[in-house]
Amino acid sequence: MASLSEGEVTNRGSMWELDQNLDQPMDEEAGRLKNMYREKKFSSALLLRLAFQSLGVVFGDLGTSPLYVFYNIFPRGVDNDEDVIGALSLIIYTLTLIPLLKYVFVVLMANDNGQGGTFALYSLLCRHAKINTIPNQHKTDEELTTYSRQTYEEHSVAAKIKRWLEAHAYKRNILLILVLIGTCTAIGDGILTPAISVLSASGGIKVQNQNMSTDVVVLVAVVILIGLFSMQHYGTDKVGWLFAPIVLLWFILIGSVGAVNIHKYNKSVLKAYNPVYIYRFFRRRWNSDIWTSLGGVMLSITGTEALFADLCHFPVLAIQIAFTLIVFPCLLLAYTGQAAYIISHKKHVANAFYRSIPDAIYWPAFVIATAAAIVASQATISATYSIIKQALALGCFPRVKIVHTSKKFLGQIYIPDINWVLLVLCIAVTAGFKNQTQIGNAYGTAVVIVMLVTTFLMVPIMLLVWKSHWVLVVTFIVLSLMVEVPYFVACILKIDQGGWVPLVIATAFFLIMYVWHFCTVKRYEFEMHSKVSMAWILGLGPSLGLVRVPGIGFVYTELASGVPHIFSHFITNLPAIHSVVVFVCVKYLPVYTVPTEERFLVRRIGPKNFHMFRCVARYGYKDLHKRDEDFEKMLFDCVLFFVRLESMMEGYSDSDEFSVPELGTGGGGGPLTSSASAFLGEKTCSTMCSNGELSFSSQDSIVPAQSPPPLRGMTGSDLLTRCSAGQASTVGDELEFLNRCKDAGVVHILGNTIVRARRDSGVVKKLAVDYMYAFMRRMCRENSMIFNVPHESLLNVGQIYYI
Repeated sequence: MASLSEGEVTNRGSMWELDQNLDQPMDEEAGRLKNMYREKKFSSALLLRLAFQSLGVVFGDLGTSPLYVFYNIFPRGVDNDEDVIGALSLIIYTLTLIPLLKYVFVVLMANDNGQGGTFALYSLLCRHAKINTIPNQHKTDEELTTYSRQTYEEHSVAAKIKRWLEAHAYKRNILLILVLIGTCTAIGDGILTPAISVLSASGGIKVQNQNMSTDVVVLVAVVILIGLFSMQHYGTDKVGWLFAPIVLLWFILIGSVGAVNIHKYNKSVLKAYNPVYIYRFFRRRWNSDIWTSLGGVMLSITGTEALFADLCHFPVLAIQIAFTLIVFPCLLLAYTGQAAYIISHKKHVANAFYRSIPDAIYWPAFVIATAAAIVASQATISATYSIIKQALALGCFPRVKIVHTSKKFLGQIYIPDINWVLLVLCIAVTAGFKNQTQIGNAYGTAVVIVMLVTTFLMVPIMLLVWKSHWVLVVTFIVLSLMVEVPYFVACILKIDQGGWVPLVIATAFFLIMYVWHFCTVKRYEFEMHSKVSMAWILGLGPSLGLVRVPGIGFVYTELASGVPHIFSHFITNLPAIHSVVVFVCVKYLPVYTVPTEERFLVRRIGPKNFHMFRCVARYGYKDLHKRDEDFEKMLFDCVLFFVRLESMMEGYSDSDEFSVPELGTGGGGGPLTSSASAFLGEKTCSTMCSNGELSFSSQDSIVPAQSPPPLRGMTGSDLLTRCSAGQASTVGDELEFLNRCKDAGVVHILGNTIVRARRDSGVVKKLAVDYMYAFMRRMCRENSMIFNVPHESLLNVGQIYYI
């Protein structure tokens, strides 16, 4: 960053300099720890086991596609053998280009430390360019061990792309809109996958009972869906071990049946592996219903987008092994076998999968198919929960209740409100359409939009993150769009045949997300522009112009620096303030997680006798506030540890940099977090104080006047007891003062900024802000519930902001 010119500094004036000196950013407190993220190494046996387990989580949706693909390709029946071979050829090469080449070997490599999905790509971009629409990040956040990013040469293509993206706000907004579109259609996918998978599996009942009414099949599907969503609050931890065997058994079944059908009915279908039949298929059906057939072929790759979204607990290599060795070959055998059966039984295209199964294993196959459909639905529902959680963390979704369903895996969550919304919409889609064709049209539209969004987001990822050559980028986007654009056109042409469903669902969720994010950004901008000058606070004196009553006041704010306007509003309307004031900023960063030992940053604001501190709590988009966490205790312990460590560093100039190794648990009863890493820098400190004496070496490390035992292995309490008697006395007084204040009582002061549209605003803005956003604010959870703040210790301070 370029240094300020002399004129700029003069224009800012002494008041600005005073603010900077009294409320400095936390550069020193956020020193980098040595345990930087390293990619885990897995043994061959562990990789194979993880590949097996990934079958149940990642590939269920993709694996159940053979239940309904050929019926959607030929909804009016089959007249020509060449049409079946051409459609099969399209399926083969679509599976090869999109799931295998694009996703498994390219897109999966764009994961955010093992996290996948649209928001993971967006978080990667936010770390490599300043495109986050809520500018609450600081350079200290870049020192997190999970905050990986690239550096660029000034004249490189990546640097030019970075500057181009950062140049105008509308480019950041376009990128955000693109991400929200992909996210909302992925949520729609979470509604349509259970509907079509369960309905298709339930259709097997009717195959053996031709006189059975369609309503009975729909009723069975609805009952299964109700049972599936009703069991969500138990989580997948207890039954998750069954998923992988079920899906493996499913792939073995469809692969074996496919191989038998090829041998039994028609080996000539193997001609479909020659891509020339794709050209013949287009030429023959161009003037008839080519777009209908393309929409059906599109369903063969549904579940591919979930393959990336569900990338959480498995290494990329394990997923690549599972797909190339099991999933891909079994799918090819399944589709080829069905094509061979359809050529010999053209009237059975509507239920080709079930009719091609030998009678001896029909009912076991039906049970396995139903179980596989449930597993596929479960994976998509879990992915939807994860997407909502990521959107919430990045300020794009109202606060909703999030429940942990597993003590072992924090990623397994349950969102009650979203669960019942999904159930209602799933039942409405299933009972409303009653057939696979219209649901398939809706499903294909949702899937292809997510794929297009991923393709467009991969372009800046390849340029900024990977620094790929432009030739590779062009090759990737041409091959992807060459396949996806025709499928997109085919799905759009079916809007009146069910394709409108995902568009309506995506539009509804998009409005919710965009309005919430817009008003969140405006609230943050209001906080930034109206924050109070530190010079004004200093002018009030240590008493802040009020009576300082015993106790601790935690003032929650969205600002990571500066004094929020809500505080001045508070002290100008009340005659007293607590003896200790801690400004608490809880912010989410574009990283998947913030390690616990780096979560909190603490800094003193103003002189010591003001007893004012700032604590910044940092979270990633996968981090959760656990119900059993005592957030209040964690904040207080961090302040105690900061005071101890600050007293140890007294006597050194601000230009000296220190780094304290990880000490485990501090004497204050709390973990040694980044708050305890006060006054840290890049230089290391090999030893600390001995008998109160310290001296500096020429290498800027601290060494004792008389060699003490080394610091390595010492606990926080051991470190503190080695400090001088004078320092211990000083810190003891303040610690005793802090403990007395805590015993006197703790109050959590939350700002309740109400956003309203100005009177001269347009009708659309008034509807969005005054009604839609206001309704969501009333319905969503309060911050006090998220942080487990006791109701009797809560104080809301309200103010109205007009935008």
